[in-house]
Amino acid sequence: MTPAWRHLLRAWYLQTSSSRIPKMCPSLSGAFRTSVTKLGLHTKHRMPPCDFTPEKYQSLAYERVLEIHSQHLAPMSTAYFPKPLLLHQGHMEWLFDYEGNRYLDFFSGIVTVSVGHCHPKVNAVAQKQLGRLWHTSSLFFHSPIHEFAEKLSALLPEPLKVIFLVNSGSEANDLAMLMARAHSNSTDIISFRGGYHGCSPYTLGLSNVGPYKMELPSGTGCQSTMCPDVFRGPWGGSHCRDSPVQTIRKCSCAPDCCQAKDHYIEQFKDTLNTSVAKSIAGFFAEPIQGVNGVVQYPKGFLQEAFELVREQGGVCIADEVIKEEKLQENSHDVGTYMLQKFAELRDEFEIVGDVRGKGLMIGIEMVKDKVSCQPLPREEVNEIHDDCKRMGLLIGRGGIFAQTFRIAPSMCITKPDVHFAVEVFRSALIQHMERRAK
Repeated sequence: MTPAWRHLLRAWYLQTSSSRIPKMCPSLSGAFRTSVTKLGLHTKHRMPPCDFTPEKYQSLAYERVLEIHSQHLAPMSTAYFPKPLLLHQGHMEWLFDYEGNRYLDFFSGIVTVSVGHCHPKVNAVAQKQLGRLWHTSSLFFHSPIHEFAEKLSALLPEPLKVIFLVNSGSEANDLAMLMARAHSNSTDIISFRGGYHGCSPYTLGLSNVGPYKMELPSGTGCQSTMCPDVFRGPWGGSHCRDSPVQTIRKCSCAPDCCQAKDHYIEQFKDTLNTSVAKSIAGFFAEPIQGVNGVVQYPKGFLQEAFELVREQGGVCIADEVIKEEKLQENSHDVGTYMLQKFAELRDEFEIVGDVRGKGLMIGIEMVKDKVSCQPLPREEVNEIHDDCKRMGLLIGRGGIFAQTFRIAPSMCITKPDVHFAVEVFRSALIQHMERRAK
């Protein structure tokens, strides 16, 4: 998906409510520049060390960047924070702004920089390729394309062994819709409410996140169905998720029997019986919803839903892996540790309604209180978000009301990185509670 479409309507989706300009520390001479922790609040947290020194920024002044942005970039291309960050350089899990301040990136771009910013191995291979050949097409063979396809297919289970390379996620889903309809000779495709699958005219029908919708016809033949959200949905309990952390909701289900899953399956059957033709083209689902705030489904739900779809002639599309440096193992080990540490904050703070996720994909849903579970007002979430940034932690946002913090760092992060992130987030919550008490 192109950057412009990815940020479409974000001005409405993430409205900032504060005009406060954070005080910036002056740049320091020498090998290492100012840590962003010095820009923080009343509590300072020591950043983990970084053995990388950024180049000196020698480009446009910040004010000139703001001027160009307002004059020459489309107005829907908005940015986080009352005073947007002007980034200069990145290295692994770290980002540096134009003043040399360092930030821990716990959103990896927008869940994109999977192995870290400017990874030395990736840089070396990219530079080598740029010196050899910039562009070709499927009309000609080029061995790196075939090497990549072979290595990628080796990471996928049977029968997923055929690769079709495209330029973006939206383009991939466009193609998947076309192939599903051509294969099945049917039209109807089902997707979850809250699911995000792209903003092209074709995929916009699959995406069911209100701020990304437009008052234009799109996605003919696309039908939405209830998202089996065990925290915010009508059913959910304390054993639903395939995750080390469960919801605060209670249930009496046996370990091998999830009533919430059964209820959501009945809702899915109702969609199949009432909203689509007897023969369908397919079903799109993110294994874990991202834009909607890292929503997890009950264990076993997708397997049963896939069987129902196949019974009606449809194909199942999972919308969304690494061997070197044991990155998969690191995602599991450090991700589980991080999930449990953030879950401790849920138990400590009334406004943290849910902590969920798996591996390095985590959502922290903010609420007014744990009884009503109403979303924390956007203005208050904005303030917490900005406080994290000023203490050196960059995280994302998601959910229908932008009430969920999305955490998806690169796979190179360490436990000291996690400790710093958790402590910064805890300080931001304390600062928020102090503001609320005034």
